Amino acid sequence: MRASGKVVPLKIYVQPFNLVLPLLISIKMDILPANLLDINALRHLEKICFPQDAWPLLDLVSVLSFAGVVRLKAIEQGQMIGFVVGDPRPHEGFSWIATICVLPEYRGRGIGRALLEACENALPTQLIHLCVRISNEEAIRMYKMAGYYNIDRWIKYYTDGEDGLVMEKLKGNGAN
Repeated sequence: MRASGKVVPLKIYVQPFNLVLPLLISIKMDILPANLLDINALRHLEKICFPQDAWPLLDLVSVLSFAGVVRLKAIEQGQMIGFVVGDPRPHEGFSWIATICVLPEYRGRGIGRALLEACENALPTQLIHLCVRISNEEAIRMYKMAGYYNIDRWIKYYTDGEDGLVMEKLKGNGAN
């Protein structure tokens, strides 16, 4: 699976005329399968993106080595700038997006959305679930734009007591 040089439409607000103009920006990014050789870059990414919730080393090793798990990385100029994991559970009738992250300085460029779509396309089930911090409005907005909707709220799910919002998508609904 490879997506190179994605062109992402952005809307730019131009003052004082209150115009919203589409602008095409070329992102020289590859989406590639991740593996155990990516462990150090992934640890770095996790610590920056999830300072409170970074996965322990053993979990990262597991996700990079378990058979059947979809694990993709976004690479720009040789640097891992994003990562997504999909956990297929066909016997349960759905798959999970277990984690998705993009370095803060690369957000807002369509990289998270590209990773999400690539992962969804690689998952075998039509129904996909994910969980997000209730306070992560930016991610929730992206998921809703991709066709996800709220199905549950897990009270005090995160270690600091914050609730998790469980969302679901049926492939074919939304922009994907």
